[in-house]
Amino acid sequence: MNWFLWSLLSALFAGLTAVLAKVGVSGVNPNLATAIRTTVVLGFTWAIALVTSQPSALLELSRRTWLFLALSGLATGLSWLCYFHALQVGETSRVAPVDKLSVVFVIALSCLCLHESLTWQHWVGGLLIVAGAVVLAWQ
Repeated sequence: MNWFLWSLLSALFAGLTAVLAKVGVSGVNPNLATAIRTTVVLGFTWAIALVTSQPSALLELSRRTWLFLALSGLATGLSWLCYFHALQVGETSRVAPVDKLSVVFVIALSCLCLHESLTWQHWVGGLLIVAGAVVLAWQ
């Protein structure tokens, strides 16, 4: 499968995640809900990793890889904690589009930190995402 199909599947599962999480977080401390979700993700991803890679691959990772994956994990955890709090107090149809502003942050950070060049499509797409999030979040 190519990157676009994998991306569409990711979007589909992320959409499903938002709806399921909204139901799951009802009446529950959002930090506890995040911990439960994270535990499920942890077990699931380790099972997939162990089935699809050699155990020795873990020992071959560089310190740089460990550092940046750990930082990415911390960012993911903070994102999920904020997301679950937002879901608990807000409407899913408003929270999810604002959360997708992460795409705009990715575009900006990939330019600033990874020195990726931005095309007119990045600018237009990013502006449309911002506009869409504003329209959907507007009360």
